[in-house]
Amino acid sequence: MKKYTYTLENLNCAHCASKIESKIADTQGFENVSFNFATKILSFSSENPDSLLQIQQICDSIEDGVTVVDSSKKTKEKQSGIINADTVMLIVAIVLGVAAFVLHLVLPENQTYSTVILLILSVAATLLSGYKIFIKGIKNAVKLKIDETVLLAVAVIAAFCLGEFVEAAMVTILFSLGEFIEDIAVDASRRDIEKLAQIRPDTATIVKDGIDTVVPAESVKTGSIITVKPYERLPLDGVVTKGKSTLDTSALTGESLPVDITVGSEVMSGAINGNGLIEIRTTKEYGNSTASRILQLVEEASARKGQKEKLITRFASIYTPIVIIIAAAIAFIPPLLGLGEFTEWIYRALVCLVASCPCAIVISVPLSYYSGIGAASKIGVLIKGGKYIEALAKADSFVFDKTGTLTSGRLEVENIITFGTYGESEVLALAAACEKHSVHPVATAIKKKAENLKLPQLSDYSESAGHGTSAVYNGKKLECGGIKILNDEQKKLAGNASVFVVYDGELIGALSVSDTVRAESQEVISKLKKLGVKNTVMLTGDSKSNVDKVSEKLGLDKCYSNLLPSDKLDKVEEIKTHSKAVCFVGDGINDAPVLSASDCGIAMGLGSEAAIEASDAVLSSGNLVKLPDAIKLSRRVMRTVKTNIIFALTIKAAVIILAAFGIASMWMSVIADTGVSVACVLYAARLLKSK
Repeated sequence: MKKYTYTLENLNCAHCASKIESKIADTQGFENVSFNFATKILSFSSENPDSLLQIQQICDSIEDGVTVVDSSKKTKEKQSGIINADTVMLIVAIVLGVAAFVLHLVLPENQTYSTVILLILSVAATLLSGYKIFIKGIKNAVKLKIDETVLLAVAVIAAFCLGEFVEAAMVTILFSLGEFIEDIAVDASRRDIEKLAQIRPDTATIVKDGIDTVVPAESVKTGSIITVKPYERLPLDGVVTKGKSTLDTSALTGESLPVDITVGSEVMSGAINGNGLIEIRTTKEYGNSTASRILQLVEEASARKGQKEKLITRFASIYTPIVIIIAAAIAFIPPLLGLGEFTEWIYRALVCLVASCPCAIVISVPLSYYSGIGAASKIGVLIKGGKYIEALAKADSFVFDKTGTLTSGRLEVENIITFGTYGESEVLALAAACEKHSVHPVATAIKKKAENLKLPQLSDYSESAGHGTSAVYNGKKLECGGIKILNDEQKKLAGNASVFVVYDGELIGALSVSDTVRAESQEVISKLKKLGVKNTVMLTGDSKSNVDKVSEKLGLDKCYSNLLPSDKLDKVEEIKTHSKAVCFVGDGINDAPVLSASDCGIAMGLGSEAAIEASDAVLSSGNLVKLPDAIKLSRRVMRTVKTNIIFALTIKAAVIILAAFGIASMWMSVIADTGVSVACVLYAARLLKSK
C-alpha cells in the first residue's frame, strides 16, 4: 500500500465532497480515505498505480468540473480576482432583477405590455445569474442525482409556469449571490489555513568550498552547513556553528519573546532569524524537520474526525431522503384530499426542498474543527484531530507526569541544614569540593549552587555507586552522599534531607536537593480549576516526600508516587471510570502508553519521538503555558459547532413548516439554504482569527 495525496480542484459543494469521500472509501483497493473540504486535500492508501484516473472517474460521476491533481506536482495557483465575467453578469442580473421588482410594483396588472416587460427582464436576470446552476441541475437530473441545483431549476421553471416571473428571477439572483459570498468566505478560510505552510521555506543557502549556493531545501543532506541571513526563516533544524543572533519562534511555539542563540545552540526550522548572520550544521533532513512535522500533524488532523463530524456525514445521508418524502407528502396528499390545487401544493413542496439542503451544516462543521486546529497551531498547540478537540473541551480530569512536565527536570539545592559549629557556606563548599569529579545530577546541582564559593583543596577522591563520594581534607575523611553513609544515631537527625556531609565521622550538614517546579505550573493549575476542571492529578515514579512537596505547592487534588509505567496506566484507567474525559500531559518515552490510553494525550514539546507519536496533541513550546488557552479554544470550537447545527436546523425547520402552511415563499427557502450557509461558514471561519 502506498499513500497518495491529491487536490480536488473546483469542488465547492461540501455535500458532494462527502459523497465522493464515501464512494472512494467503498471502492475496493482504497483504504484510509480522508477528504479535507477546507484544504481540498484527498488522502488515501492504495496499491493501484493508476489511482488518479480512477479517482477522476469517481469525481466525474458525482460532480462535474472537478479536476484531480497530484498534490506533490501541484503548482501554486494564481489568485483570480473577485471581478470576472461571472461577477459582471451577476451584477447586471441584480440590476435587471431590481428593475423588474420595481416595475412589478408600479405597472398596472393584467396588461399585456406589463407582462411582456416583466417577462423579458426576469428571463434575462434569471439566465445571467443562474445559467450555470441550470446546466448543472439538468446534468444532475439526468444522473438522477437530486441536489439543490435540481430543486432550484425545477422551482424556477415552476414559478415561470405559474406566472411568478419576478419571484423566479429574484430567487435565482439570491441563490447565486449566496453561492458567491459562500465561495469567498470558504476561499478566505482556505487561504488562512494555507498560510501555515509559509513556516517552511522551500530553499536553503548551502555553503560549499566557501561559496553560498541557493538549493531546494529538500535536497540538503544531514550534516551540511547552511547560511541563514537576517530576517530569513530557518529551512532546516540544526546547530549553530558560526555567529550569534535571536530567533522569533512564535510560529512554532506561540511564544512572542525572542530567543538568544550562539555557537552550539540548537535551532528549529520555521523560526525567523534576527539581525545576525548565522551558519548552521543541519541535524535533520527536510521531511523530518520541526516545521515539516508541524505541517504534517496539522494536515493529518483532518483524518481524525470528531464524533459530530461523523454524525453530520451520517445525518446528511438520512436527512435528504426524509425531506424528499416529506415534500412528496406535502405535494400530493393535501390535493388528493381536496384541500387545494396540485399547483399550489407542488409549489409549497418545492419551497420545502430548496430550504432543506444540508450544505450549511455539512460545510460549517468540518470547517469549525479545522479552523480550531489551525488557530491552535498558531499559539503553539498542535491538535491531531476533531475528536481530540472534543476531548479537550469536555475533559474534567487532567493527569500530569511530574519530572519535565510540572517540574523542570533540573535538580537544585533548596535548603542547607548545619550541625555543630559549621556554617551553611562551609558545608556547601565542602560538599561541592567532595563532588568535584562526579557527574551525577545531584553532584551537578551542588556544584552549581556553590559556583560563587571558594572550594577547599581535597585529595584521594573516590566515588561509590549508591553511596556517594569521599575525599581527604586536612588529613581526615570527608564524605558526601545519601542516607547510607550515616550511622543509626545520625539517621535520627537526618530529617527529609537527601544529601549528607560527614567529616571525620561527624555529621556536619545536610542538603535538600530536589527537582524545581516550573515557573508556570502553579498558575496553570489555578487556571484549569477556574475553567471547571474538577480533578488535577500527578503520577510519578519519584519518592513520596518529594511528590508531596510539589503537590502541596501546586494545589493538586491528588498525587501518586513510586509508580512504574504500568502503574500509571492502571491509574489513568481508574480515573477514566469517573470522569467525562481524561487528558494526560507528559514528556518522556515511558509516558507513551499512558498518552495513548487517555482520551487526549498531550506531549510536552517536540522532544521524545515516542511521546509525540503516541500523543493526540503537542505543546510545542515545551511548557504548560498554552494548555488553558487550548482548552478555551476547544470549547469555543464546540460551541461554534453546536450553534451552527442548532441555527441551521431551526431556520430550515421553520421555513419548511411555514411552507407547508403556504406562508413561506421561494425567496425565503433560498435564504434558508444559501443565506444560512454563508452565516454558518462566516461564524466558523472566525475561529481562525482567535487571539
